[in-house]
Order: sequence, then C-alpha cells, then structure tokens
Amino acid sequence: MISDISLAFAHPEERSLASASADPRDRISLRDHVVEVDIGAFQKERGHTQRVMFNIVVEVRPTPQPLNDDVDRILSYDRLTEAIATELAAERLNLLETLAERVAERILAEPQAMRAFVRIEKLDIGPYKLGVEIVRSRAEAALQVVGQDGQEAALHPLVIFLDNAAIVAPDLGARLDAWAARGQPVILTVGLPDEARPQTGHKPTQRRVDLLAIEQNAWVLAARDPRCVVMATRTEIDWAVKRGQILVWAPSKMVLDATDGPQSRDPVVLALWLAETMAAERLIVHGTVALPAGSRVTVEQG
Repeated sequence: MISDISLAFAHPEERSLASASADPRDRISLRDHVVEVDIGAFQKERGHTQRVMFNIVVEVRPTPQPLNDDVDRILSYDRLTEAIATELAAERLNLLETLAERVAERILAEPQAMRAFVRIEKLDIGPYKLGVEIVRSRAEAALQVVGQDGQEAALHPLVIFLDNAAIVAPDLGARLDAWAARGQPVILTVGLPDEARPQTGHKPTQRRVDLLAIEQNAWVLAARDPRCVVMATRTEIDWAVKRGQILVWAPSKMVLDATDGPQSRDPVVLALWLAETMAAERLIVHGTVALPAGSRVTVEQG
C-alpha cells in the first residue's frame, strides 16, 4: 500500500490513479520533457536559460467508437507539448506556479481533457530538483470562463491613453463616468510625467527608468479618483477586466517580460501594444500626440 509521503512524490500518473473515481478515465501522459527556459523571480535568473522538466498526465473522455485508428478522434500528445511551447512563448514568467496554471488551463480547453496533472521542475538550481505540481479539472476551469448564463463571452476592453493635461483636468470624474457607462472594462494608460527624469545614456537602463516614470504617473492618476486602481500583471488585469472594473496600467512587468514586446519607450506605442495584447475594442488617445498607424485595433482621437 502506497503511503501518503510516497504518493506525494510519485509520478503524476500514479497520483491520478490513486485519486481516480469509481469510473476511472483514460489517460495520456508526457514524461520527462525538458526545455531550456528563461524563468525565475531572482535577478540572477534573468537573461539566462535553465533546464525545466515537465511531466503531465491528462485524464480524457472515452474516445468515440469506432476509433478507426483516426488521430482526429483523440487528444494528441502534440497538444501537450504545444501547450507548453505556447505559454513559454507568450511572456517571460517569474513563477513555475504561474506557468503550471497556464499550461493546465490551455490543456483543459481541449474538448477531450477532463483533468490535468502538471508537474514542473527546475533542474539546474543545485544538486536536486525544485518544482511544483498542480491538479486542475475541467469543472474548475469552467467557473473561470463561463458566465451565469452558461455562455462564454469574449471581453474586449476599452484602452484609453491620457496625457498629463487630461490627468489633472477637473472633468476627469465625468469622463470616467462616461467610459464606465459604455458597459466595457476600461484600461487607462498614461505617459511620462512633465518633470525631468534621470538620463543614463544607456538604452536598456534608460528604458527601465522611463517605464518606472510612467508608473509614477499612473499613481498620480490613481490619486485623482478611487476607481483608478494601478495594476501591473496580466493576472491582475485579466481579473479586473472580467469584472468590468476601471484600472490604470503600470507597464514595466508586462513589457519587460514579453518575449516579443515593444522596444519603443513611446507611451502611446506601449498603449497600442497593450490594446492589441488585450484584444481591445479600441484605443482612444487623449492629448496632442501622434496616433500610431497600422494597428489591428481601431485608434481614435479622444
């Protein structure tokens, strides 16, 4: 009989078997899949790849009969490696926990997948493995994406760029009321403050200085109205968007962690990148700034 401590360190397939219901499901698995990844919360881990190993077991619905040896009737193993590759390409992450959640969510989007066991381990930290394992089910995932009417809804927020004059304008509250009345989530973005900021003479560090200056301006806007809550991570933003809240974007984390993020320090270009990333309904630009061209999102002057 397997002890609790043995089961805790067992392969996800053994854990799946041990926790199976009276009507156990079929399973597919991916074992010892090693990828070179730039991941980690510490500065020494940034800019360097390390080996990360994935072990995944997915419980699936019974395959339709007859199977006819047809790959289109099953959940292909390729879907597991594709889920990993897609999430690794989306942005640089600090936490294995975040990566595991996203991989599990993507796998459970497959119609055959019912429950996913995802174990991820770092192999190069020391003479040992450090890792995380999660278990997620389709029922849990559905609660996150399905509305009360049982239908999935695509959310297309309104992204609004405010120049410094608009931030301090006396009618800011009325503008927020009008945007909120449109019934869409509202993401506010801001530019650089008017005050002088440090000049480093070095492009990578200057980029960080400018991004931090934009975030300081975001906090200035937050002080003007309690509805303007500053948020920095994609998880926070997704949470607020799903609840139709107003938020102010602090760009540093998303921009620096993106694998194909914008290299420009122009705040309007950053706002447009966010709008495209969030599949926004449109970007509204307030202020005497140049409107970017060639966007996948409608851009208009406010």
